Formats: sequence, structure tokens, C-alpha cells
Amino acid sequence: MTQILLKGGNVLDPVRGALLPRHDVLIDGERIVEVSATPIQAPNARVIDATGKTVMPGLIDLHVHVLASLANLGLNAVQPNVLVAFRAVPIMRSMLERGFTTVRDAGGADWGLSQAVATGLIPGPRIFPSGKALSQTGGHGDFRPRSDTLEPCSCAFRAGAIARVVDGVDAVRLAVREEIQKGATQIKIMASGGVASPTDPIGNTQYSEDEIRAIVAEAEAAQTYVMAHAYTPRAITRAVRCGARTIEHGNLVDTAAARVMAEHGAFVVPTLITYDALARDGARLGLPPDSVAKIETVRQAGRNSLAIYAEAGVKMGFGSDLLGEMHQYQSEEFLIRAELLGNAEAVRSATSIAAEILQREGELGVVKAGAIADVLVVDGDPLQDIGVLAGPQAKIEMVMQAGKVHAPA
Repeated sequence: MTQILLKGGNVLDPVRGALLPRHDVLIDGERIVEVSATPIQAPNARVIDATGKTVMPGLIDLHVHVLASLANLGLNAVQPNVLVAFRAVPIMRSMLERGFTTVRDAGGADWGLSQAVATGLIPGPRIFPSGKALSQTGGHGDFRPRSDTLEPCSCAFRAGAIARVVDGVDAVRLAVREEIQKGATQIKIMASGGVASPTDPIGNTQYSEDEIRAIVAEAEAAQTYVMAHAYTPRAITRAVRCGARTIEHGNLVDTAAARVMAEHGAFVVPTLITYDALARDGARLGLPPDSVAKIETVRQAGRNSLAIYAEAGVKMGFGSDLLGEMHQYQSEEFLIRAELLGNAEAVRSATSIAAEILQREGELGVVKAGAIADVLVVDGDPLQDIGVLAGPQAKIEMVMQAGKVHAPA
């Protein structure tokens, strides 16, 4: 196996929110085998001098859509399948160059795309795919326009569609089994209205409680979990009480709903940067007017929600949820989180907490013996200056994924 020795860097421990000064890190193949304050002797290793730099875990984004090359998800869904796949390649490469070595795709990406990365066919973050998200008729995954007729939805068969439309307890049970058989590592459901879809107000709840419980039961039978798109307190509370493990977005939460989440051990994945990006660029990039009008309803509320979650003790993972050309703003989520929660919590959301959500504690989101060698070398201390991770001024000098060094952006 090929050994790499990172010499003398300051290792970031996200759980403690502290740097371990002047540590060596030895990587053998895909794993970290030793982290030590005493110089490590490895005569056959390739040595990388990290003196004065921060050595930290690779970043994890828990809410992406790597196949969404267009801001208008309805149009994205009708692109030819091959074009959708090829347009995803530069999106994924750029994510990796920004330091995101792992992502959880929240609807669209499948097992085949994750394997293309895992086998080295294309560069990109390790993908935890959800397959197609599940949406009720007229829900957040139903992009058919209003009409006097309702043609059958072809969404389940189009690569660019983030969701499939399925209704009824028996039908959703089958849909979960199908998505898991096709390689989904978790199941995504649309449990409320949303911004990007044309006909569902944000305040709507979606899926009956019987349907949600059936989806959760099938996911748990397959030893995985459900992530639920939900905005309002009512939608959040019913999804969590029915067994959803993570709430996606959750902008309109109130104290009571956050307490229910804490009682059930649920996580939240806010995606604040997407609303800034949509407000700035959405109309220009083809977001429908009905969707543009919904943005301000949730934009400031999303920022306010972080304090509510923190007060209730709900753990927050890192998400971006960007579309089309807006993917370039991914790391700017750190700037929002750091301003509202502090640098350490912002870093934690994309490392140790994100790994816990993925059920990969000890393997991802940490620099320690036994972990997968997803490692960044950063010229600066993100605990003091979050800007070294974010935006055009980021100072990520090296990205390593599973022991392989990739060029930085």
C-alpha cells in the first residue's frame, strides 16, 4: 500500500473545536493509521510538509443535487439522460476541489453515479445517493404544470428528475423497496410544499401519516433512515413523530417543533445559501416566477431558525441545496453558519455532525487512526477565520480523498 506522511501540521479536532499543534498524520492506502504529536518514522512514505497549516477532515455536504445542472428543476427533468450525466461531471469535480470529499444527494443521483466516483472513473465527492425522492401527486416533486388534464408522470424514468410521484401506503412501500434495490443509501420524502415546485404552497403538508410511517418502516427494515423535506412547524412535527430522522431545510420551525425534534433525536440540515443564491440569480437562470415569489417567505426565517434549533439542542448538519450555476456558492454556507453560530459549530456541521447523520462516525469527519483518509490541508485556521474554507478567497492547498491527493481549485 502507498503511504503518505503529513508532517507537522495542526490537526483540527471538530468535536472539541480545537487544533492539536504540530502533529504528524500517517496514511496507508485509504486509511489513516496514526496521528501523533511525536514525529512518525515512515521511511517509505511520501512526505508532505504541512508545517504551520491546518490538517482537517474532508468536508461533507448533506444536501446536494449533483444532477441539477439547471436552476429550473422542471426543465432539468426533461433533459436527455446522457446530457444530464455529462453536465454533472464538472459540478462534482468542483465540489471536490472546494474540499467536499463526501456528499449526500437529496434526490436524483443514483448508484451508478456513486460507483463512477468510487471506481475512479470520474473525480467527485463520495456520494450517498437517495435515488428518486418520493413525492405525492401535486407535491414538491411533481413538476407537471397546472392543466385540465394530468398526464402520467415520467419522472421515475428521467435522470434529471429529483423525485418520483407515488401515492398510497402500498405504493410508497414498493417505491422505497425499489429505490433501495437500485442502491439508495437513505430515502428522501417530500413532507411539505417547497420553493422550486410550481403548484404546492410551502404551508402544505404532504403525504398522510400512514404513508410516512410506511415509508419509515420500509427504510428501517433495510437498516437505513428517512430524510424529510419540511418547512413549517406542522410539517416538521408530523414527519418527526412518524419517524423521519432528518429534517431538510426546516426554515419556519418554532420552539415547540424544535423541542419535538430534540425529544426524538432528529437532526436538521438547514440550506441557507440556496435562498441567497435564488434571490440573487434565480430569475436570471430560469427559476419560474411562482418559485421566485416564495423565496422571501423562507429566506430570513431560515437564518432565525438556527437560534431556535441551537436553543432546543437539535444537531445541525451542513447543506447547500444549490442548482445550476449556483453550485459555485456551495462553501459560502460556511459564512452564514459562522456568523450566526460561530466558526467551530460551522466546521462541526460539515464534519463530525455530518458523519453522525451519515452513520459513519469514526470513519468520516475526523482525522484519527482508523478513519478513511479524507483530509484537507488549509493555509490558515478555520476556527479563527472561516474564510479560508469559503468562497473565492479559500485557502485549501490540498484535497485528499480516501488516500488519493487531488489538485485544489
